[in-house]
Amino acid sequence: MSQTAASDDGDGAVDGAGPLLAMRHIDKSFSGIPALVDAHLDVGHHEVRALIGENGAGKSTMIKVLTGVYRRDGGEITFAGQPASFSSPSQAQRGGIATIFQEVNLVPHRSVAENISLGQEPKRFGLLNWSAMNARARQLLGRLEIDIDVTRPLRDYPIATQQMTAIARALSFDARLVIMDEPTSSLAEQEVQTLFTVIRRLKQDGVSIVFVSHRLDELYAVCDKITVMRDGRTVLDAAMSDVSRYQLVSTMLGRELTVSERELRHVAAVHTQGDSLLSVEQISNEPAVLDVSLDVRAGEVVGMAGLLGSGRSETARAIFGADPVGRGQVVMAGEAVRFGSPRDAIRKKIGFLSEDRKLEGIIPDMTVRENMTLALLPHLTRHGIVSTKAQQEIVERFIKRLGIKTAGPDQLIRELSGGNQQKVLLARWLCTNPELLILDEPTRGIDVGAKQEIQELVRELADEGLAVLLISSEIEEIITGADRVVVLRDGRDVARLRGEEITADALMAAMAEGSATVVAEPPAGGGDR
Repeated sequence: MSQTAASDDGDGAVDGAGPLLAMRHIDKSFSGIPALVDAHLDVGHHEVRALIGENGAGKSTMIKVLTGVYRRDGGEITFAGQPASFSSPSQAQRGGIATIFQEVNLVPHRSVAENISLGQEPKRFGLLNWSAMNARARQLLGRLEIDIDVTRPLRDYPIATQQMTAIARALSFDARLVIMDEPTSSLAEQEVQTLFTVIRRLKQDGVSIVFVSHRLDELYAVCDKITVMRDGRTVLDAAMSDVSRYQLVSTMLGRELTVSERELRHVAAVHTQGDSLLSVEQISNEPAVLDVSLDVRAGEVVGMAGLLGSGRSETARAIFGADPVGRGQVVMAGEAVRFGSPRDAIRKKIGFLSEDRKLEGIIPDMTVRENMTLALLPHLTRHGIVSTKAQQEIVERFIKRLGIKTAGPDQLIRELSGGNQQKVLLARWLCTNPELLILDEPTRGIDVGAKQEIQELVRELADEGLAVLLISSEIEEIITGADRVVVLRDGRDVARLRGEEITADALMAAMAEGSATVVAEPPAGGGDR
């Protein structure tokens, strides 16, 4: 096993030949900010290669560089032994590389056969040859052991069948490499096993697969080798059998296995908490959330930890009413509640800071004042008119309290730094006087100084009696900021830690194995299949 990128002599060789795909020394920057730095990715012939990493690791950028969405700044790409430089995904597809996205990118109201042949429809005498199109679709789906009516609209079939249709379309271009981006995220367990059977069959037929997933069990079930990316770099290239789950988690998160946590955990005492404010009892929203339970008390910060794809954000959204709760119940201050929308949750004094500040947080063309008081507008409005005086008083108070650096309340929020935008969003919820605040990645994408200010503010709010549910991908943020931690893995809560039990080793063990039992020395030689 190598802890660095594959060597230039070609990994995954078959019969003395080099790899099917070799991406070497790839660099890519956006506005001077590096997204890929000397990154590597090799895929052998007849190989299923896992590509993993947390948000911002560079996986998507690597795939987009390969398939022509982005032009690389440096490095070399060879495919099937020839230099490759695709200018668009369609050109990459014609060249033998097909990508199947998490959200099926087909035309739902057209037939299965039409979707498979889209852009390459067989014709006869200048007209569509429907019989040939349908026969070709049946033949390609037959390779996947899928027997359906190909003349029916794609939307009539479940998502698993739609994914098989996307795979059949890839095969229609004689794809030699198929990239599957989180293909199991919307599938039930039985459908996942069907997909795995198809992947193994494609491998036998000579098709290689790049499998992007955050579910470790799936990686060990179907992948031969693995590439791990972090901060735009390739940090691990290994056979699946040579690396343990624990090592994968520590590599993705960038943690050494022997790091002492004493210098990280400066909160030695357990804070005094009040009564249970929120109690979540075995809620589910399949397939992302499966029987998750947790509780948060007044004056307490409860951390929710887990790898990307573990169900953290989906659990938070279900609690807040942004996503439905299929079964289980949410209890707020002793009262069972079922929120039909975020508005219902806000009325119960719950605030929710989304992880995607740009997409689900700020409204860039509105001012600081307008963004900050958005959730409070119903209380500031009388007979359809907003009280600008009350609005201004609130905004000035929170600008001062949170130390928001702005030219004034009427400055456009898009002109602020990321850290100050985040403070405005935090103020948006604080001015509603919440009893529970759900924070999803509150310090992502902001500078170190602003990050520390927000972390200290969260602790101060909890000390004043606010209940906080804190979601973070950064282990240090969980270790130093949380009184208790619930660890999620594959949509389930698998461990609960409190006080001095909250260490990097315990957290990573739970993420990797589904248990907080600390592994002092990870087993050599894998054996984790």
